[in-house]
Amino acid sequence: MRIAVGSDEQNYVTDALIAELKQRGHELILFGPLAGNADPWPDVGRAVGEAVATGQADQGIVCCYTGTGVSIAANKVPGVRAALCHDAQTAAGARKWNDANVLALSLRTTTPEIAREILDAWFATECPPEERAIIARLKDVERASG
Repeated sequence: MRIAVGSDEQNYVTDALIAELKQRGHELILFGPLAGNADPWPDVGRAVGEAVATGQADQGIVCCYTGTGVSIAANKVPGVRAALCHDAQTAAGARKWNDANVLALSLRTTTPEIAREILDAWFATECPPEERAIIARLKDVERASG
């Protein structure tokens, strides 16, 4: 799977996240400091969101100190459903009930171990067909707001 990964800083969490994703066999498209650029969180969230929305990436992962800013920025891109997840249960719910396509993580509260648990849940969970009708209603809201 092609995954867009962006952060407004590079640290031990992002390094562990990238290593874990590569170990799982994913192809990564990096943004922000992870790609050698000094992009702030709004630019990182937007870039990852656009990569997912255009199909350049299948899914995305965004990180900043709290995870909130990049989540907000990514969600400004039509077609993106970014979810800030602090644990595996929230990640599974975001995938199951919201068909989230961008995972947002806090660099402050996420440890490499918790990140692995979140990734396990994220990749193991899909949105079932009965939830897709609700996601279609969300797309209607997005179109009406656009």
